[in-house]
Amino acid sequence: MNGKNKRRQEVPVKRRTAAIRSQSLGHRLALDFRKNKLKYLMVIPILILLFLFCYRPMYGILIAFKRYRPALGVWDSPWVGFRYFRQFFRDPYCWRLFRNTLTISGLNLIFGFPAPIILALLLNEVRSKRFKKAVQTVSYMPHFISTVVVCGMITTFCASDGLFNNIIEMFGGTRSNLLQNKNLFYPIYIISDIWKGIGWDSIIYLAALSGIDQEQYEAAKIDGASRLQQMFYITLPGLMPTVSMLLILRIGSLLSVGYEKIILLYQPTTYEVADVISSYVYRRGLMDGEFSYGTAVGLFNSIVSIILLLLANKASKKLGQSGLF
Repeated sequence: MNGKNKRRQEVPVKRRTAAIRSQSLGHRLALDFRKNKLKYLMVIPILILLFLFCYRPMYGILIAFKRYRPALGVWDSPWVGFRYFRQFFRDPYCWRLFRNTLTISGLNLIFGFPAPIILALLLNEVRSKRFKKAVQTVSYMPHFISTVVVCGMITTFCASDGLFNNIIEMFGGTRSNLLQNKNLFYPIYIISDIWKGIGWDSIIYLAALSGIDQEQYEAAKIDGASRLQQMFYITLPGLMPTVSMLLILRIGSLLSVGYEKIILLYQPTTYEVADVISSYVYRRGLMDGEFSYGTAVGLFNSIVSIILLLLANKASKKLGQSGLF
């Protein structure tokens, strides 16, 4: 009997404790809202945009499992299950698309990801503020040039009578349209990507470097550490949490090669190495009007990207670095 009475007494106590916690949480939220009312109001337009353009259209994923007909609409189109997924895996271009996508993303990861880190480390070592600002301004500018303009510049420079061929001819080479050479497509794509994004991507690393305690550098100088030793033992460890988070995000987007630049640059002679999943989805889904098939391929691409993100996050935590969640 005593045991039953104790249990009966414990239940109301637990309920009161939960009620107090919920009230305190609600009270804290109310206080925080009153204190930061303007900040919450500033967030509301962003939440509305996210809902309208990111979450509301998600119901369109259903057409990947339906034989979509615009006249019938999404809900009334007949179900076909995984028909379009099977069709994609049987497509003779399927594995070529995966190969090209992973090759371009892998090269961009190997050469493009370290580039802004190296630039940030070099700028961090520069003592002349004027020179540092000049380099930052010059490196940031390509980011604000649209992809269409960048691709137009690349096409002009790579033409038979373009700037690059003038340089090649100066060194005894022969003129040719460089974009029609499938062996040169990857270098042109990766180098132009690095040139466009290196300055802008370095901003977050420079911000992380500015947060490192300067007393550590002063203590290292007193101990006789060189600038190279300070970089290896203070700067790089302080930068690693930021590097690990951005690396996780980059791995999660390995299959997300943008179709705009690919479509603007590839030629019939370079389809074998340049055609990627996103350009294939654009061509089959929008140009050919196969909306369900294009949605199925795009959905599969997104699922694989989420799996890669989760694996990269788990690996980062196992290696002792910070993860996204």
